[in-house]
Amino acid sequence: MVTYGDHVSLDPLGERPLYLQLSDLLRSQILDGTLQPGRPVPSLVQLMGQYQVARGTAAKAVQVLVQEGLARIVPGKGAYVLPQDQRP
Repeated sequence: MVTYGDHVSLDPLGERPLYLQLSDLLRSQILDGTLQPGRPVPSLVQLMGQYQVARGTAAKAVQVLVQEGLARIVPGKGAYVLPQDQRP
């Protein structure tokens, strides 16, 4: 990941796959409170536009958060940040 002031971009040439770079970024936003419990994780379209990644990359990054117990998928609505007391 590369940071330019407040703007963070992913490193497509980095050793770490883009979906893991994106999930790392989203995880840090959840843990630091930028993404609040009960609020939606940015949509796949938003993630694709903001970080210039493919839909599959964005979906895989969100799925990592779900597998880690930081977010859950609400069918037809997207992914939402889980409250801290519902995380493993």
